[in-house]
Amino acid sequence: MNVLLADATSNYAAVAGGLNVESLTYYLFWLACVCMGAATVFFFLERSNVPAKYRTTLTVSGLITGIACFHYFKMAGVYEGGGFPTEYRYIDWIITTPLMLIKFPLLLGLGAKGKKLFTQLVVLDLFMIATAYIAEVSAVGSATWWSFFLVACVAELLIVATLYFQMNDAILDSPQPISKAVRLMRAFILVGWAIYPIGFLMALTGESGGALRELFYNVADVINKVGFGLVAYNGIKALAEVDRSMGLRREEAAAV
Repeated sequence: MNVLLADATSNYAAVAGGLNVESLTYYLFWLACVCMGAATVFFFLERSNVPAKYRTTLTVSGLITGIACFHYFKMAGVYEGGGFPTEYRYIDWIITTPLMLIKFPLLLGLGAKGKKLFTQLVVLDLFMIATAYIAEVSAVGSATWWSFFLVACVAELLIVATLYFQMNDAILDSPQPISKAVRLMRAFILVGWAIYPIGFLMALTGESGGALRELFYNVADVINKVGFGLVAYNGIKALAEVDRSMGLRREEAAAV
């Protein structure tokens, strides 16, 4: 803990100097803020360009990045002032991660059938975030730190297992562009979310461990929030293009 406190008090001085872990992390806070803001504008502008039944998915994507943009603006200020924005970060996660998970039943059109799946995912997600927060605010390397970290990892694995073993039938019944997008989104949860526990462990690396942890979190957030939304968007646009092509073929056939 003392190492991280010393690291935190050096943040302000570090960002004014040359490029090092602390200053790179600081710049990534602002880069993430810009990326989230740009993605928010994009998702809301494109909302009217997708089929009506998928517009809610684009709205959710825009909400995720919009909320994250606000929090990253606040987090950059906290980090520049010499602290770590742990509370802001976990407030962001407790809002945005359930929104990410609801996109699976939305894209698959599960309706009432998706409520049970979504409830299960959200319960696991909130439990994961709560236990990870307890670990985050505990002394680095302590028994509490390790115990709650491992419990959070188990919850994350259960989320992955739920996505991989309880949606296969719905994926097979979906149009090919949507099923492809959902499979790729599952990979984001499997691989992209794995960056967070790796980042958490960076706190053990020494004097700059806290800054390195934040750097990993920043990169992971951009990949998972912006990239996740773009995958869903591309799947929806691909399906719309398929439907448009089929409509044109039917019109041509009717004209003949």
